[in-house]
Amino acid sequence: MMTPEQFAAAQKAQFETFFGLAAKSMDNMEKLVDLNMQAVKTSLQESADHTMALLSVKDLQELSTLQSGWMQPMAEKVLSYSRHAYEIASGAQAELAKTAESQISETHKKFMDLAESAAKNAPAGSETAVAMMKSAMNAANNAYDSVQKVTKQAAEAVEANMNAVTSTAMKAAQTTSRTAAKRAAA
Repeated sequence: MMTPEQFAAAQKAQFETFFGLAAKSMDNMEKLVDLNMQAVKTSLQESADHTMALLSVKDLQELSTLQSGWMQPMAEKVLSYSRHAYEIASGAQAELAKTAESQISETHKKFMDLAESAAKNAPAGSETAVAMMKSAMNAANNAYDSVQKVTKQAAEAVEANMNAVTSTAMKAAQTTSRTAAKRAAA
């Protein structure tokens, strides 16, 4: 059994963890808001500049050149924004996973300590029940470890796919830009 002091300390630790996670979540939200505000400001200014340039076009070739020169930088900015937003989100997920892992590990340790204490104080003949309880806890912990490994592999696959898609999109934007420039020059 937990003493009142142990219970109070456990509650305090849980609240500290909760408020720590809340602060980290707010920090990540702030990063996303800053990213979005910067993207909106930049986009608005670039749209205004591009619109003013379009209004001063004198012929079709100049229009085509202007448009082709605008496409690649825009695609690069969209990909950069996506990559940055993904980094913020994956960083937040990693922090949350680390905290959860720590909490689960601590809970497992406390439960195993409790099981050991119960085994020492258990009446004769209850060894089988205590062993079954320990075995069940170890099985649950092993299942958690397996799920955690699969989740980590999935996150790594998503990141690899994100990098591949970004690379492919950048190449496609460059090819499209070059093709449009060639057509404009012809």
